[in-house]
Amino acid sequence: MIDVLSGRRIYGIQLPIQAHSAYFVADWERTAGPDDLARVAQACDNNGYAYIGVCDHVALPESVANSMGTHWMDPISTLSWLAALTTRVALLTHVYVLPYRHPLVAAKQFSNLDYLSNGRAICGVGAGHVEAEFAHLGIDFHSRGKSMNASIPVLAQALENEFVSGFGARPRPMQSPRPPIWVAGSSASAISRAARLADGWLPQGPASQDMVDALNNERQSAGRTGPFVTGHITPFLHIGTPSFDVGEATITGSAQQIAERILESTPVGVNQLQVRFKAQSVTQYCEQLEAFGRDVAPLLTTI
Repeated sequence: MIDVLSGRRIYGIQLPIQAHSAYFVADWERTAGPDDLARVAQACDNNGYAYIGVCDHVALPESVANSMGTHWMDPISTLSWLAALTTRVALLTHVYVLPYRHPLVAAKQFSNLDYLSNGRAICGVGAGHVEAEFAHLGIDFHSRGKSMNASIPVLAQALENEFVSGFGARPRPMQSPRPPIWVAGSSASAISRAARLADGWLPQGPASQDMVDALNNERQSAGRTGPFVTGHITPFLHIGTPSFDVGEATITGSAQQIAERILESTPVGVNQLQVRFKAQSVTQYCEQLEAFGRDVAPLLTTI
């Protein structure tokens, strides 16, 4: 199973281009295509990134189209395509809305992704948040937390075993005993769910020390020990001196300056950083990926 070695910290990204939400999409992404997406994934593959992530929406209402957009690539098919174009980087759904699917359907998809990628799938799952999307799919929005709690153990069981309740499914995942399950969300219920049921936690935005402490306390109360992946999302980054307006919240400067700023805001206990970059083109984005992997990451990967 993909994990983080003790005393180490990994880093990865949620891919640009695959989602066009006005909350985070850059202008250059709006005209980028599959070749550009592949180029970014391959840059991650070649520069030590632990994972690439793809998020999930099925169909969004017109009422949120101006803010969230409607361009959201399917996570499983996109990651399967990228699996054929990469060799090392893990393939994370960040996140797959589990209440939209039967857990055995989810297990089939993740098993197949893990099989095709030679053991690189990470099952990032979340409860979802767009109530109108749930209604459009005929799924009860208000029971999504209960659905997550019931579905995650079934998903784990089906990923670990060929036969569940007398029904079998192949191909089997390459990872043993199964691909990891990372639960997303920063609410108290999501943190509790991750602590009790998952192998890792993906915060919705930056993590706080209070969140990490609550996660660890819940794991201790549940008697859960052993490896666990605790995430944090950094501010936007730009290595070097930018030639364009990157916004006041973006961290810029030398590798040492950027590493120090990231560590200042990283809670104790975090062993997985999701980084994000400001750029004006796919070429510049890939240059930022390379510079971070070469110059900044070595200053962050030892805890």
